[in-house]
Amino acid sequence: MPEYLPTAPYRGTRDFLPPEMSVRTQVFGHLYEVLERFGYLRYDGPVLESAEIYERKSGEEIVDQQLYTLTDRGGRRLALRPEMTPSVARMIAGNAGKLQFPVRWYSHPNCHRYERPQRGRVREHWQINADIFGSESANCEIEMFELIHELLHALGATEDMFLVRANDRNLLASAITDLAGVPAELLNPVFSLVDRWEKYDRDTLAAQAEEIGLSDKQFDKLGDVLGAGTALLDELPAAVKEASNLVRVLSSEASGLVRFDPMIVRGLAYYTSTVFEVFDISPDNNRALFGGGRYADLAGMFTSQQITGIGFGMGDVTLMDFLDTHGLTPNPRSEADVMVIPVGDELHAAARQVASGLRRAGLRTATPLEPRKLGKELARADKAGAKAVVIVGREDWDSGLVTVRSLSTREQRQVPVDETPATVAAFLES
Repeated sequence: MPEYLPTAPYRGTRDFLPPEMSVRTQVFGHLYEVLERFGYLRYDGPVLESAEIYERKSGEEIVDQQLYTLTDRGGRRLALRPEMTPSVARMIAGNAGKLQFPVRWYSHPNCHRYERPQRGRVREHWQINADIFGSESANCEIEMFELIHELLHALGATEDMFLVRANDRNLLASAITDLAGVPAELLNPVFSLVDRWEKYDRDTLAAQAEEIGLSDKQFDKLGDVLGAGTALLDELPAAVKEASNLVRVLSSEASGLVRFDPMIVRGLAYYTSTVFEVFDISPDNNRALFGGGRYADLAGMFTSQQITGIGFGMGDVTLMDFLDTHGLTPNPRSEADVMVIPVGDELHAAARQVASGLRRAGLRTATPLEPRKLGKELARADKAGAKAVVIVGREDWDSGLVTVRSLSTREQRQVPVDETPATVAAFLES
């Protein structure tokens, strides 16, 4: 017996059959429309990048645990992109002389990380990325928060389904050093500890804090800082707050779009000030969905020109979980709106002619590929989700007529061939 290869995809990756792909196409189509209404232009880049751009900027978790790397025949170390932000920074830097800043760009790449597959995490995912480059204005933060709300609203979400929680790494650094008494040289490991704060119990966090070098007093003070909520802002130095775009947002008419939360820090090393995460607040899926933040000079890996940016990445796995949780997942589209069925082999050319007219009218139209009896084709059309069929019979065709039948009401009419699109459209609307 031959030894067959497995049909399952590589662990942590997914096959998308037509029904799943239909759902995804609908969901992401809505997101593209919103992004382009806001003035964002779509771009893309290679799935293979120099491993160095991630090793320098993406943070220890991605580089040490999740990066897929390879060496090509020329001895160059490459990586499958785990995220898009370093790539877009490279593209912005390489084309800075041609661009009119600020620029708004978006993309929808597939990304690869060696994750332990579980709910919300796989090894290959698709991610909507939206970024603004070349502006330090707090209006960028406001637009990001407005955009997030509009994207989720476009998918049917209401304000009681999600929450945008935001922080400023500079505010948090001041709180950790000035209020909790932690030395500045411990800021990076403490940021990593804060990023895990809601995932572990107090004893585990205390043990990790001790490993970092925090005293019991500093650990307790850190807990007070993180639990203070918006009251923390009253305790921070005025100069730190005056420099924060997030504080400006919180003092503006856009303050209702976001909630200040000292526990938001984000794990990626390139974030420098504003950071934010979007949470599903359903008890059935109470978790972070996606996030982003501001990076002062990620393009500095590639150019001496300082180009600030802000953006977010919305992954498909957690987004689909969110839609499923709230009953917002669209139904797959049918195979076709209408099937054109010839009654006899000699009428296939006529059926294709009718189908062509229906397609020009914007109707999704299919015709049989193999000869079958009319009853079987009607059953197949019904099973395929078609709402109407056009039957092309010999005598009708010779008289310039076809029969249009609604598969939902079973109403049918004989109409001239040139009236077929209008008749089918009327049946589909009824």
